[in-house]
Amino acid sequence: MRVYGFVVMPEHVHLLISEPERGTIANVIQSLKISSAKRGKQANGVQDLQGPFWQKRYYDRNEWNHKEFIEKLKYIHRNPVKRGLAASPEDWKWSSYRHYASAEDCGVEIESWRSRRHSLDPEFAK
Repeated sequence: MRVYGFVVMPEHVHLLISEPERGTIANVIQSLKISSAKRGKQANGVQDLQGPFWQKRYYDRNEWNHKEFIEKLKYIHRNPVKRGLAASPEDWKWSSYRHYASAEDCGVEIESWRSRRHSLDPEFAK
């Protein structure tokens, strides 16, 4: 599985990922939820969290062409701005935007379009 983009919001996460080579996206999401919930509890010293860390449901959508892919990547990078959490996409540190804009390490290994089809202008994600 490849991660192409992400943004972590206060109450939800957007991921733009490929189909995994083995298993299903449901397996990937389940693993992500289990490992991040455990790490989150450990990091915060939480022993007995009231209520679930994650909601049971996630929503997925297949992007079949380059145009849809770029539109979805722009959407997720603009989400913090749209919600009033940041003035611009580069101001939101929990995102893959700066990876695309300046090749900055965002803490997640991103399979970039830089190495695949063409070099991206930073403006594409705004």
